[in-house]
Amino acid sequence: MLISTFIGTRIDVKIDRPVGSKHPQWELIYPLNYGYVPETMGKDGEPIDAYVLGITKPIKEFNGVCIAVIHRLQDEDKLVVAPEGQNYSNEQIMELTNFQEKYFESVIIR
Repeated sequence: MLISTFIGTRIDVKIDRPVGSKHPQWELIYPLNYGYVPETMGKDGEPIDAYVLGITKPIKEFNGVCIAVIHRLQDEDKLVVAPEGQNYSNEQIMELTNFQEKYFESVIIR
């Protein structure tokens, strides 16, 4: 399955790195909620990861619309999920996810 097929669909995200949490391995604090889509599998054999935009408090799960895919050229792609009706420009997405995406070469797919 192409990860881009998620764009425009409602999906559930299980949050394992809520706002304010620390990355388990790196010196990185999450300024937004980050998690995975249950019952999916990325190329690495793990569930597909997702950034959740538009929710500023820590949450455990989220149901929203996939508005974009961050296609990492040398790593796993990431979904970008937001509340229904909220949209973000490519520039806003890159700015909001820069805390982690600055370490990767990537492009946004719509």
